[in-house]
Amino acid sequence: MIPTYEQMGDWLEEIAQDFPEAFFEELDGGIQLEEAALPDPDFPPGEMYIMGEYVHDMLGRYILLYYGSFAALLGEEDEEAWKDEIFATVAHEFTHHMEETAGLHALDDKDLEFLKQALEEYGEE
Repeated sequence: MIPTYEQMGDWLEEIAQDFPEAFFEELDGGIQLEEAALPDPDFPPGEMYIMGEYVHDMLGRYILLYYGSFAALLGEEDEEAWKDEIFATVAHEFTHHMEETAGLHALDDKDLEFLKQALEEYGEE
C-alpha cells in the first residue's frame, strides 16, 4: 500500500528530528513536503523524478520533498524503504545547504555528473 501524504509527512517529521540542530542553521523555511510529483524535465515523462531539492530564493532557504515523486518511484515498497529514501533525500539536501552556506559546490558537481551519465545511458537504450 502506498502511504498517504499525511503518513509521509509524519515520517518526515520523525526523520528530521534525527539530524543535528546545527544542520537547520540558516534554513529559514525548514523542511517542507509538497504533494505533487516533480518529473525531471530532461527525461521522458515517468522515467526520472526529483525527490527533493534545496531552495534558496527570495523566501529564504528551505528543503522541499515531493510526495508524488516518492509515490511514483517507490510505489508499493514497504515502510522501511520509504523511510530510508526520505532519510537519504533529506541528508542529500542538507549537504547542498551546508555546502552553499560554506561557499562550496562539490555535491552540485556530483549531481550534474550523475545526470549527465544517466542521460547518456538513457540515450543508449
